[in-house]
Amino acid sequence: MAHKGRIVFAAALAATMGLGLSACDSGDDEADAKASPTASASASTSSEPTSESPDSGDDGGTPVDGDVTAPGTELKVGDKAVLPFEYTSKKKGTIAVTVTAIEKGAESDMEAFGDKAKGMTPYYIKMKVENVGGTDLSYASLKLDGVLEGGSSTGIVLIGGLPDKCKNETAPRDFTTKGASYETCSLTATKTDPVTAASFDEGDAYSDSPVVWTN
Repeated sequence: MAHKGRIVFAAALAATMGLGLSACDSGDDEADAKASPTASASASTSSEPTSESPDSGDDGGTPVDGDVTAPGTELKVGDKAVLPFEYTSKKKGTIAVTVTAIEKGAESDMEAFGDKAKGMTPYYIKMKVENVGGTDLSYASLKLDGVLEGGSSTGIVLIGGLPDKCKNETAPRDFTTKGASYETCSLTATKTDPVTAASFDEGDAYSDSPVVWTN
């Protein structure tokens, strides 16, 4: 599908929460919205082709603590993946991610994104993140991507979350020791097929062969 333009816009909630959305536009116009001083965000459309969920021969079982889950592993919601993680050049380590739910929201939940989000259905990818390596990963942020039924990506990039429905939390200050954990949520959305899976594709080893959790 050809991407004809860029859509950049923002919506402010009652709190100081920034939201942005990027999607394919069938028109040639480029829309820009001025954000308030306390809430702003933007995102641009990627021209890269969507990736499909990997076909893996793994049995999808939960890996043993300390083992790194292989790229391309397919898991079920509720399973844990142990993954190398780099947030900045100074924030590196190993984390365990357990996707606890992939929940469908209502179209009305997307009202904060404005008219461009009409017809989009949000999905909430909820997860638990654990510090396995014991390195300092305080204030790091993790986001999982939604995968459509059939294996393609949603093609929509959302920045931020919906505080009442899906709040994207950063790691707490004490996320610096082995066993420390927190819960967070990644927001994704679709205008076409339902979201049936979530993927981790950070780092060179996983960019082409992500770890995928399915319902």
